[in-house]
Amino acid sequence: MIFNILNDKATRLFLILAGFFVANALVAEFIGAKIFSLEDSVGIEPLNWNIFGSERSLQLSAGVLLWPVVFIMTDVINEYFGRRGVKFLSWLTVGLIAYAFLVVYSAIDLKPAGWWVEQNAAAGVPDMQAAFGKVYGQGLLIIVGSLLAFLGGQLIDVFTFHRIKKMTGEQKVWLRATGSTLISQFIDSFVVLYVAFKGGPEFSEYMGWNALLTSPPWEWDLFFSVGTMNYLYKATVAIALTPAIYLAHAGIDRYLGKEKAERMKAEAALK
Repeated sequence: MIFNILNDKATRLFLILAGFFVANALVAEFIGAKIFSLEDSVGIEPLNWNIFGSERSLQLSAGVLLWPVVFIMTDVINEYFGRRGVKFLSWLTVGLIAYAFLVVYSAIDLKPAGWWVEQNAAAGVPDMQAAFGKVYGQGLLIIVGSLLAFLGGQLIDVFTFHRIKKMTGEQKVWLRATGSTLISQFIDSFVVLYVAFKGGPEFSEYMGWNALLTSPPWEWDLFFSVGTMNYLYKATVAIALTPAIYLAHAGIDRYLGKEKAERMKAEAALK
């Protein structure tokens, strides 16, 4: 029975897509602590756009490199396994991310070996324990904001995807995939910032929960300018990845066989 399950192409496809989906989401969470300059990375002068009265260059969380891929994966899974498949994976991913942070925080609290703390001093890292804690020990508000943004974005993506598909039928794959991603990315971009840096810190200050504060609450102009820049970047990447959706569909249809692929799409649209 086990081998029959593993030999089923639809089951193997779901496992592959689910593994890639969860891996990207987990990696995006942990690399999100790094802020990079997109202009410097590609070798151009800073753009210094003035948005909402705040001058911003393209300085982004490294996590934005993978989130558009996660949302594109959502649309591919949605196409073949329906809303139930995406919702199952979304809740599973939230649980696994929370579990991963719990394990990481436990690892930070472990007493380090003395030799390990100083082993990279010559390389410019005098305290490995402090470095480990700073890199992996993201603030609780950032973690909560990221999880809420991810889950909210996923549920909105699923809903929008099926609404568009209901109106357009099997045609216009680009519209339902890219359209649902653009809407869900907008929610994702602002929810995480509001919980982590605006509303969350303000509420924590009001309640006297100073342990939750990693920085003072942002002003509205900073909140909107950073959120807008993040969204514009993710929207641009999502649009640029549109051809990849068609390549993924073509590859999956060829793997499953046209008849089975069409049957799965039809069933997915009903669930």
